[in-house]
Amino acid sequence: MTVRTAIAKIVMQEDLNFLLTNRIPRRLATRFMGWFAKIEHPLVRAPSIALWRFFSDVDMADAAARRYRSLHAAFIRDLVPGARPADPDPALLASPCDAIVGACGRIEGDRLHQIKGFPYRLRDLMGDQAETATWRDGSFVTLRLTAGMYHRFHAPHDMVVESVTYISGDTWNVNPIALKRVERLFCRNERALIAARLAGGGLPILLVPVAAILVASIRLTFLDTVRNLRVGGPRRIETAARLAKGEEMGWFEHGSTIILFVPPGFALHEDVAEGRRIRAGQPIARLPDGGTGAQPD
Repeated sequence: MTVRTAIAKIVMQEDLNFLLTNRIPRRLATRFMGWFAKIEHPLVRAPSIALWRFFSDVDMADAAARRYRSLHAAFIRDLVPGARPADPDPALLASPCDAIVGACGRIEGDRLHQIKGFPYRLRDLMGDQAETATWRDGSFVTLRLTAGMYHRFHAPHDMVVESVTYISGDTWNVNPIALKRVERLFCRNERALIAARLAGGGLPILLVPVAAILVASIRLTFLDTVRNLRVGGPRRIETAARLAKGEEMGWFEHGSTIILFVPPGFALHEDVAEGRRIRAGQPIARLPDGGTGAQPD
């Protein structure tokens, strides 16, 4: 057993992990991480990147750079061109990010689950004023990005983003240990509802990036991202941003979660199953209409 494996085994002991990652001042820890990760001094940068790579099982083989000015720059790294090609089949939605697949499947009315035995409702996730009828009896996929993964996310299809609704909230850890202990966790955390329609004004899809402890911000590249979404408070932002399949949408500044929602008629891809790893661009769902993205009659 290696030193890393031994330490990881201790830290992942459920009671200890939950204590270390949740029973601390979560917002304060998150703000501190946002500040600390941007320090460029070599006495901070070098050991912090080394520790991150040691404990997070980071694969930098396809990173565009080999050296970074800060831990933050390493977190949000670009990849070499072509490292995450989006599946070209127009009948398929592509995964927006590298992730471990969490809970997924059919939505039962407006009820779904964050982990077995822990249900939540669409209204609680999307806000009391949100229109949830579109997603009733549809499908969902929970995509968890770990701290060592590629943190940028991409358009799953040619589409137009119609609105972004930012909902402020807490910063609970979103790992499976916390999901088994905190009811309605995704509904408590800071999140954004990214509502889009497939190219041609057709079928709707919804992406919900959920922040977590140590996630200093959610950035969206199709909006003005000089400041992160948290600045300005809860609000709805109307937009008409056109994105090509595979085009970058934004990034997290640490690991977190994206929940993808599709309406009835879509089918999750046969390779999508809880616990599997998936990369950005790989198939995640099939369109109901042969790939045109048009609304059914």
